Amino acid sequence: MNRTRLIFLVIVGLAGLIVVGALIYRSAGGQATSPAANQPLEVRVVVALPVEPWVSAAAKQFNDERHTLENQVIHVTIVPMDGLAAMGRYERGEFGTEAGQQPLPTAWIPDSRYLVELVNSVYKDKINRDVFLTDGEYRARPIAVSLFAWGIYGSRAEALEKKYGQVSWKTLHDAAIAPGGWREIGGQPEWGYFKLIVPHPRKNIGGLAAMVAAAGEYYDRPDITVADVTDPNFQKWLKELMSAVTDFSSLGSYPGENLALFGYSAGDGGQLLESDLLINMAGSLNRWEPLRILYPKYVTWFDFPFTVWMGTETTALEKNAALEFEKYLLSKPWQEQAVSYGLRPVSNEVSVDRPGSPFNQWKDRGVATILPVTTRMRDPDREVLQTLLRWFDLNVAQR
Repeated sequence: MNRTRLIFLVIVGLAGLIVVGALIYRSAGGQATSPAANQPLEVRVVVALPVEPWVSAAAKQFNDERHTLENQVIHVTIVPMDGLAAMGRYERGEFGTEAGQQPLPTAWIPDSRYLVELVNSVYKDKINRDVFLTDGEYRARPIAVSLFAWGIYGSRAEALEKKYGQVSWKTLHDAAIAPGGWREIGGQPEWGYFKLIVPHPRKNIGGLAAMVAAAGEYYDRPDITVADVTDPNFQKWLKELMSAVTDFSSLGSYPGENLALFGYSAGDGGQLLESDLLINMAGSLNRWEPLRILYPKYVTWFDFPFTVWMGTETTALEKNAALEFEKYLLSKPWQEQAVSYGLRPVSNEVSVDRPGSPFNQWKDRGVATILPVTTRMRDPDREVLQTLLRWFDLNVAQR
């Protein structure tokens, strides 16, 4: 045997030994690839309650489709949480990796952009840098829109309009202080007193938004100040209005659902999120009577921004994985799905005015596919919010 052939046989033999060794190693439980490559890339998203059903449905399908980034499967976990509750946890540093704490979310979808700005301002004071961005690839981007509208039982709305004219916060204030209740207003005596629907402002951001909207209408302008909130005349008016809420705790986190379930005992009407009203219209119709939906002069908008946490607690790969899920929510199929949940899409390719849309289904109850001319309420600053909540604690919560 010549030397060249001998070398060739040695090389083949060594190659064979390597292959056999690898097979034995794998059969004994060894890993042929990097362990990290087999681990899912976890994306944890805290989501505001009004959009949680839609976002959760999208996350389930996203996970089922096994989307990948750099050869790792992305897995999205949804954590439902009211916007005010999430804001408080961020600001108090209650998200983290220590025992007993929830892991820091990769992203946050709050009810409104101003909640993001409030949290970011706290962290800028603490660590002198942004944790949420307003521009660039990782900027906070709305994924759907909903707004506050009046939802009032049809019989009650008719009586209010005959007595006071157009439904407004001032209309409901006058109804709230009518000594004779519905008998005096023009409704049926057995209806008792007018019952306003407002969620608990400490437990649901909708309750806080309702007080801000009432203040805007009282002063007939889209922005309010601390001086406005502390004005004794306004405080007297607001206390009289809020006295018409029979039980803040009974409305819970889903006031539209509870209104449809419990009917007139929950309330006669109030200003609630349009999407919450739309998805519960059928329940209200089947159990009680149709709701009327009306749009106020000063409209409060929720834009549900997808917001990626920019701290070092999450990796660049996790942040980019969150962006993949954001793109999924902004895709045409899932923007169309948003409409079926009573949300207004942010995509220009999708319209609410299409067959099967709840906006079309309930047009005869006042739902607008194209909004009437209104003025958008401006976002209140932290001092205004804290002042309103403090007033609520002292004057309403304890009754």
